[in-house]
Amino acid sequence: MGKTSRVAITLGDPAGVGPEVIVKALASLPETDRGNFVVVGNVEALERANRVTGTSLRFSSHPARGSDTIAVDEVAIDGALPEIGKVSPVAGDASVRYIKRAVELALSGDVDCMVTAPINKEAMNLAGHHFDGHTGLLAHLTKSKSSFMLLASERLNTIHVSTHVSLRTAIERATVERVLATIEAGHKHFLRLGKKARIAVAGINPHCGEGGLFGDEDTKFLAPAVELGRAKGIDVVGPISADTVYARAYGGAFDLVIAQYHDQGHIPIKLVAFETAVNVSLGLPIDRVSVDHGTAFDIAGTGKANHVNMLSAIDYARLVAQAPRI
Repeated sequence: MGKTSRVAITLGDPAGVGPEVIVKALASLPETDRGNFVVVGNVEALERANRVTGTSLRFSSHPARGSDTIAVDEVAIDGALPEIGKVSPVAGDASVRYIKRAVELALSGDVDCMVTAPINKEAMNLAGHHFDGHTGLLAHLTKSKSSFMLLASERLNTIHVSTHVSLRTAIERATVERVLATIEAGHKHFLRLGKKARIAVAGINPHCGEGGLFGDEDTKFLAPAVELGRAKGIDVVGPISADTVYARAYGGAFDLVIAQYHDQGHIPIKLVAFETAVNVSLGLPIDRVSVDHGTAFDIAGTGKANHVNMLSAIDYARLVAQAPRI
C-alpha cells in the first residue's frame, strides 16, 4: 500500500483515558507494526496505563532498531504525574506540550501524521492555554488562518462551518465566504483520497427558512456559496433541510454533508457511528486525526476505556498519510 508511514500519537490529558486507549490499541497491533509509531508524552504515564490495563508493552525514548518496544518522545511534565480522573492545570499544560511537540515533528517531516488522544478544555484553560480545543490550538501552532473539523465514518461524513462557539455566533459565521471555504476543504480532502465527493449543504434554519418565514440566512448566504462551488466544478447541492439531509447521506445519496454548527453535525454522527467516527483536521499544513470522545475522567484508571475509536483514528491516519497532499 505504498510507503510505510510514521505516526505520532499524543498522550492527551494524562489524567484521562488517553494513555489507556493508546496502550490498548498498540497492544492489539502486530509487534512488527509497532515500530511505525512514536508516542509523544511520558514513559511514566504510559507505564501507569500499562499496569491499569494489563497490557505488557515496553517503552523507551531510544528503542533498539527492530525491537517491539514502543518509541516515546519524552515531554517533561511540570511537577509530579497528575492524579488520574481529576481536572488539573498540570495535566492541562502537559497535554498542550504534547501537542506542540507532535506539531514540530509533523512540520519537520519526522512523522507523516499525528493522532491525538483526548484533552480536557477546562484543564487546558486552567493552565493558561485559552483555546477552544485541538482545532484552535492546531491552527495557532501551524500559523493557519483557520481549520475545519471533519467527522468521518464508514457511511456518514460531515464537515463543520463552525464548531466550538455559541449558536448565535455560529449563525453569524455562516457567511458566503466561510461556507464556500468549507465546501472547498471537504472537496479537496476527498479528491486527495481519490474520490470526487457528492456534497450536500445542510440548511441553517428549519426547512431552510421556508421561503423567508423562518429566516433568510439560507437564501442570503448558503445558496450563493453552493452556486459559487458549482461554478468551480464541485459536485455540491443545497441548502437541504437538515432534518432530512443526514438520512439521505447515510442512505448513500451524498458522501459529505456541510454542517452549519457543532451539534448539527455531531449529533447524527454520534448516533450512527459513536465508537468508530474520527475527527480529522483539514486546512492545516500537517495531517491530524483524533478520537471522537473525551477524557472520560469517570472511568479513567479502571482499565475499562474502549480503544476501538483509537484504532479507527490510527487506521484513518495511515490512510491520510499514504495520500499525497494537493
